[in-house]
Amino acid sequence: MKEMTELHSLAAVEHFIKQHQFSFIYISRPGCTVCHAVLPQLRLLLDQFPKIALGHINADDVEEVAGRFSVFTVPVLLLFIDGTEFLREARFVHFEQLEERLKRIYQLYEDE
Repeated sequence: MKEMTELHSLAAVEHFIKQHQFSFIYISRPGCTVCHAVLPQLRLLLDQFPKIALGHINADDVEEVAGRFSVFTVPVLLLFIDGTEFLREARFVHFEQLEERLKRIYQLYEDE
């Protein structure tokens, strides 16, 4: 399963995004049952993409994350490439579609 970095401040999130060419941010809340179901599936999916770093933010601990990334519901999955948001999924994630989108994006950067 994909290794995940816990991020405990907005500064840590910003640093994580800048530090990795491909950074995937997972925003959740402890009481969210959908969040608990989506996370293991996401970690398994991201195993296919070794260059994508996964970071997790608890929106209850880092409340300002909602304003910074325009989060209205959880979970939110954000893919950043070179510091720019490239992909966003929220609440109900269609993993087959997400996998196809990630494969296309990843392939584009592999071909460079």
